[in-house]
Amino acid sequence: MNTFTIRTMRPDEISLAVDWAAAEGWNPGLADAGCFASVDSEGFFIGELDGKPAATVSCVNYGARFSFLGFYIVRADLRGSGYGLRIWNAAIAHAGSRVIGLDGVTAQQDNYRKSGFQLAYANVRYGGTVVAPAAPRADVIALSDVPLVDVEADDATVFPAPRSLFLRAWIGSPGHVGCALMRNGRLAGWGVIRPCRKGFKIGPLVADDRATAEAVLSALLGRVGGGEIFLDVPGINREAIALAQDFGLAPVFETARMYTGAIPPLRLQRVFGVTSFELG
Repeated sequence: MNTFTIRTMRPDEISLAVDWAAAEGWNPGLADAGCFASVDSEGFFIGELDGKPAATVSCVNYGARFSFLGFYIVRADLRGSGYGLRIWNAAIAHAGSRVIGLDGVTAQQDNYRKSGFQLAYANVRYGGTVVAPAAPRADVIALSDVPLVDVEADDATVFPAPRSLFLRAWIGSPGHVGCALMRNGRLAGWGVIRPCRKGFKIGPLVADDRATAEAVLSALLGRVGGGEIFLDVPGINREAIALAQDFGLAPVFETARMYTGAIPPLRLQRVFGVTSFELG
């Protein structure tokens, strides 16, 4: 019959996209689906062939000017049949006139360029097994003790759009642990660690400098007792790469961060860990 239809996912179906991402080796967090759904419940799409899942994609609208595309997956046995392009076009249409960002598979850069995306920089996933520090610094506090408005203001220096609902969900989700370091009454560094299908991921990790990032990272590791961790680092932030290497982490793979247009200036030297490859 080969009838292909595209529709918006229900919130409870987003877990399917997460499962497919896990099968592709992207190692999503255990509570990611609920956090992602909090941003734009209309931004997740499923393509069905004869009523069965065939493709997924998301294009989550952050406000009126920016979207982020992710979960672009076609079932392995159906690749090359044109279904991917059709659901891709549906996602792009959802963004409207917004600038769209994505973290794409490096080998697919040329295809993304055909849709108007231009390379900004590479993000590199680092991974490895670490031992929790014996005594985290006493001046690191729980991120939940920091007013959300302060976290939002700091996040605005490193992300192209406001994302209050997402931050609230991300910080408060089951299993997610956040830490922060205040300096002279202001937020100098903060981060979140979360359990994933394999080990833990740290993201975001935002700090004024490498020493502050290291203090927050050490505290996060202390909260979960160490173990296997992954940290996604902007390839253009040399201090972030050095920090990952100093913790004994090694490159796992990299993505191409691409945009369809201009975004506000970002302080990428403060980004020591990307929040997620799926939502930016």
